[in-house]
Amino acid sequence: MYQEKYEYWKNHPDLDEKLREELNGLSEKEIEDCFYTDVKFQTAGMRGLMGVGTNRINIHTIRKATMGFINYLHNISDSPKVAISYDNRRGSREFAYDCARMLASHDIETFVASSLRPTPELSYMVRYYKCDGGIMITASHNPKEYNGYKLYDKNGCQLIPELAQKVIDEIEKLDDVLSIKPDYTEDKHHFLHEVDKEVDRAYYDDVLGIRINPEVKKDFVIAFSPEHGASNMPVRECLKEAGYNVVCVESQCVPDPDFGATKTPNPEEKGAYEEVLKLAEAHKVELLLVCDPDGDRMGVGILHHGEYVVLNGNQTGALLLEYILHANKEKGITYPHPVMFNTIVTSDIGEEVAKYYGVETEKTLTGFKYIGDKVAKYEKTNEKQYVFGYEESYGSLIKPFVRDKDATQACVMLAEACAYYREKGQTLYDVMNDIYDRLGAFYDSQLSISLPGQDGALRLQEIMQNTRTNPITEIEGNKVVKWEDYKLRKIYENGTETDLTGFDVADVLKYYFEDGSFVAIRPSGTEPKCKIYFSIKDKTYEEAKAKDERYHKFMAELLK
Repeated sequence: MYQEKYEYWKNHPDLDEKLREELNGLSEKEIEDCFYTDVKFQTAGMRGLMGVGTNRINIHTIRKATMGFINYLHNISDSPKVAISYDNRRGSREFAYDCARMLASHDIETFVASSLRPTPELSYMVRYYKCDGGIMITASHNPKEYNGYKLYDKNGCQLIPELAQKVIDEIEKLDDVLSIKPDYTEDKHHFLHEVDKEVDRAYYDDVLGIRINPEVKKDFVIAFSPEHGASNMPVRECLKEAGYNVVCVESQCVPDPDFGATKTPNPEEKGAYEEVLKLAEAHKVELLLVCDPDGDRMGVGILHHGEYVVLNGNQTGALLLEYILHANKEKGITYPHPVMFNTIVTSDIGEEVAKYYGVETEKTLTGFKYIGDKVAKYEKTNEKQYVFGYEESYGSLIKPFVRDKDATQACVMLAEACAYYREKGQTLYDVMNDIYDRLGAFYDSQLSISLPGQDGALRLQEIMQNTRTNPITEIEGNKVVKWEDYKLRKIYENGTETDLTGFDVADVLKYYFEDGSFVAIRPSGTEPKCKIYFSIKDKTYEEAKAKDERYHKFMAELLK
């Protein structure tokens, strides 16, 4: 099968010449990997290695997806409009403007960013210009070899599976995909608009509007890094206008597609903090902030008793929620039916915080599109009022004028929380410890097993099937009291089987233990990895951490 695809590309006259040159240099094993499958729509779009072939991100796979999106848009609107943005990655601007010309050539009014803008601002653009959809060219926090393509609906939310499937259906109808290209003639120019400062200003104003205590003293220094990405200007400008003193890792403010000044652009990994920690120590910084390349995720470091403590996404989400709910209560701000959203693999500590303040928690599958979709639902019905949403993977949304994770909002709110508690003689880590003392200690972590290529994909299927067939019953005598299978949509508890409702089908297994801990297993939707999520509860944070290390070893051995 892959040989037929390879021959089609090799002999096609419209194959991009740079890709043809790459194709001619492939080994047989590389040919198989590049063509054995098509790069898939996963979290409302595509993400993958860049290069030649159907299993790679390149100008042709982008055009194929865009043509499917064009046909979908014409099915839902007589005169559709689309917003487009992109990050710093190799090919991002080229892909974005090629998409814009494709859309314009099919009479779709298009608003494309004049230079890189973060993912949350793309979501904002969709809403600002009252578009029917959006395109973001990004691979988020993935390594430099990746790029990707996210699709958005009219609410500025990533396409939920039901809508994504309609785009996929249109894509699958396409023949001779290498012949797809823009027919962008002069009479189509009026369909394409470059977006610049107008939408920036509106977005910054709304971000600054999220503040609860804007008057707090700001006599401390924040260190910031955009990790070469699109959050550089929005975060710096909003923090500056809010009155904070910010120093930046200037070498990482350059939009370098090779991420040359950082070990990794992913704030979930230690290497992302090396340079910002050096800067923080030099300037006696009390708070450090790191964003991923497309500016939807935020990592945090705190100076506590002379040492820098880097928080994980679960802790940051719980801290933001604690501050927002505490500050709202102090100000007398209330909601009739407040709700907080997080995901099935997010630590329960956030739910405990919400419960403490009388706020309901609703859980969704992994992927912020599910949270964005819930926001849209309750906006229509007014049944519940949104107060916060977040994922364990370092992404949150303070106010839903954006419908995706928004690191710019998160940076502004966390800086305010730091200033607020600082006036009370506390660091944010003190506040985190207070939460543990009040609500229980959780240690949250992940274990990732990389499984690249076709062999890896088959191995990943085996892992999930074996674990599904032979479920975990206990770890170190800590018994599983319930487990959920989101693929079969079943709950197993006390020897009984019931239906799991309220979720789309997803290849996820989640085990609940009698001590309040959980372990969840799922294939990554964006990388060739099997991910295991640990939320381990114990009497103290240190005891939970020690238990977590032992559970890691157990799961690593089990999955062998």
